[in-house]
Amino acid sequence: MKRHTWLLVLILGINFISAQECEKTLSGKVIDFHDGVPLEGATIVFNNRKIVTDASGTYNIEGLCPTSYAFTISHEKCNSQVITIDVSKTSTKDFYLEHHLNELAEVKVAGATTETNSSQEETISNDVIEKYSSASLGDALREITGVSSLNTGSTIVKPIIQGLSGSRVMIINNNVRMQDMEWGDEHAPNIDINAAGSVTVVKGASALQYGGDAIGGVIIVEPNRVPAKDTLFGKTVLTGATNGIGGSVATELVKGYENGWFFKIHGGFKRFGDVETPDYILSNTGISEKSASLAFGVNKFTSGWDVYYSYFDTEIGVLAASHIGNVDDLINSINNQQPDIIRDFTYDIENPKQEVTHHLGRLKYFKRFEELGKWSTQYDFQYNQRFEFDIRRTEELRSKPSLDLELTTHTITSDFSFDAKADYSLKTGILLRYQDNFADPSTEVRRLIPDYEKYDAGAFVSGEYFASDNLTIDAGIRYDFNKIDAKKFYLISRWEERGYNNDFSDIIIERARGSQFLTNPVFEYHSLSGTIGAQYTFGQDNALKVNYALSQRAPNPAELFSDGLHHSAARIELGDLRIDQETSQKVSISLQKNTEKWGYELAPYANFINDYILLEPTDVELSIRGAFPIWEYRQTNARLLGIDAKLYINWLDKWRTDHNFSLVKGQETDNDIALINMPAPNTNNKITYHNKEWKDLTISLESQFFFRQNEFPPNIEVFSIDADQDVLLEINTPPDAYHLLNANADLKFALGTKSNLKVGVTINNILDETYRNYLNRQRFFADDIGRNFLLRLSINY
Repeated sequence: MKRHTWLLVLILGINFISAQECEKTLSGKVIDFHDGVPLEGATIVFNNRKIVTDASGTYNIEGLCPTSYAFTISHEKCNSQVITIDVSKTSTKDFYLEHHLNELAEVKVAGATTETNSSQEETISNDVIEKYSSASLGDALREITGVSSLNTGSTIVKPIIQGLSGSRVMIINNNVRMQDMEWGDEHAPNIDINAAGSVTVVKGASALQYGGDAIGGVIIVEPNRVPAKDTLFGKTVLTGATNGIGGSVATELVKGYENGWFFKIHGGFKRFGDVETPDYILSNTGISEKSASLAFGVNKFTSGWDVYYSYFDTEIGVLAASHIGNVDDLINSINNQQPDIIRDFTYDIENPKQEVTHHLGRLKYFKRFEELGKWSTQYDFQYNQRFEFDIRRTEELRSKPSLDLELTTHTITSDFSFDAKADYSLKTGILLRYQDNFADPSTEVRRLIPDYEKYDAGAFVSGEYFASDNLTIDAGIRYDFNKIDAKKFYLISRWEERGYNNDFSDIIIERARGSQFLTNPVFEYHSLSGTIGAQYTFGQDNALKVNYALSQRAPNPAELFSDGLHHSAARIELGDLRIDQETSQKVSISLQKNTEKWGYELAPYANFINDYILLEPTDVELSIRGAFPIWEYRQTNARLLGIDAKLYINWLDKWRTDHNFSLVKGQETDNDIALINMPAPNTNNKITYHNKEWKDLTISLESQFFFRQNEFPPNIEVFSIDADQDVLLEINTPPDAYHLLNANADLKFALGTKSNLKVGVTINNILDETYRNYLNRQRFFADDIGRNFLLRLSINY
């Protein structure tokens, strides 16, 4: 009896104590980490209890015991959080949810988000990238209206944006500005397009965060996002082609974890032999290319870091017929339009050729701050080595490169994005860069580009103001400082010929080997760039964009220092120490309509460039390695006027047509002479049939028409030994207009529950047309390539 009494007392005592002590409360708010907005309807779950926040994001929990609880906080489109709180020590607590973390859990086109609001820009998708798997970045970019290319044969392709190329076009690869001697006409970007998830082109200099000198525009190459969940996926693309009788393979494997960790590995290989025109082989035009990349890191919403490394190696043959033995052979080749060298097909790549190796490494860290924004900082390193081999007198000399350049670049960037406010955002950042170029003198050939050190520093501020639901205004300003310190030998005869003895006598260090001056040119440039624009949406599907951009670009080393034979370009190039920076003022307008049935864009622009730097043929010179045209850099004032237009119509459920037109006119304003290398007007019309129910079948037929470029600078006169007089060398005369038909078809087959096989067939130049492209530098010596069948196999797993 006594034992039962004590047991009753104990139970009643415990209940009494519990009733007395479980009176704690916990209150606070559930808040969006990104912008500090309270989250209505957020749930807090613990011990089978559920609390929901009110309209102000507030919660209040009563009847808690003085102990620790594990609270699960969640909200629509947020990743849930589990937070343990000791209620005996805490009575108020605000919970922050990462409201944008859903972005990390998706694999989507990274470039689909716009880089600017008011500029003309366009993105190519993963499907287009896959279509050009065996080609180059420059080939794929031609899918964008207003983007063409400056070619050296079929394998060296440099993008042109609205008439501008080279150093005026900036390429951002995985958030790193490519430093690969982009100043050369035959220096193609060292990028494997298969490693890209999307490619966005900003037409003009409005993307100030990347640099202020992109007078032509910015090409932004981004990988696909890695999902923040436990996943493993990959893709392999194999392509074979009949023209060049070769192919390519690219493969990628990605592993993601829910805690944010990710790993990604990519590899690619490409091998083609000599390509051919409808009538003959283009001898020594093969290519061999290898690439690989590795990335890993942690990508959370609040913070993250990643390491990225890529390797790119290519060996490219230069058309044998482009290297001529004497002046009259050059005259005959250009004027008669017939290559002097035609050999049997081979995979061998002989001199003249170029070998390029590019290493890129990047370390990036970011952190988000509550109700403020995101801070990012990055260090990247690039090493670019370029060999150019010429046809030389002996076997020993032929094994040595005639041009051997090593370009090493170190860059540090840091920026902060203030994006917590609903009606505006600001971004500011700085850049520091050091670059060293070493031109190996052991080539036994005069160095085209000298040794130099280059120092860059920059700072920018840009912002967006969301004035209303329909009107967005963006603006920015950037300052850049550039210093270049070079050591260069000049032949005294060339020094005096160019009048440097009067203007630059103070930079002579010493007289070397009797016939040369060793000089130390040091130049500093201060550049200011700015942009302002607006985007106005009206109706349900219409948008108007207006943008003004001021941009200044310092001259590159080639424009200043070139002095000799550029072997893979097959010409003698002469820079000018007097060249100053360019200043561009560009106005662009874009009127867009996009509906499910049809849409269009009209995008006119006007670009006025003071001190525009151009490279043009002026004469012919006979050297011990043959006869080559002389191309000289000079400056002038220029005006570029143009329009890009496109239209799409979904006629029926499965039928669609696309129509594009591009026109740009470039003139020297002082003397009314047409600018060299302006793209000819062109149209592109395509009809597509797509049936999702039948293996996702897509079939398209494309018609491309390139008008003749009727506006070009005058030709030059050179002395012909055979004729014993000056004759006209039609080096600037454009070829005739031409029309190409292309076809493409794709089918998709399921491989199990999560994998699929996509089979694609492309036929380029169906009619095997003979033509020459005005922007192909080898048009002087040979036709462009003929019909080409390509077969693609893409396995997603």
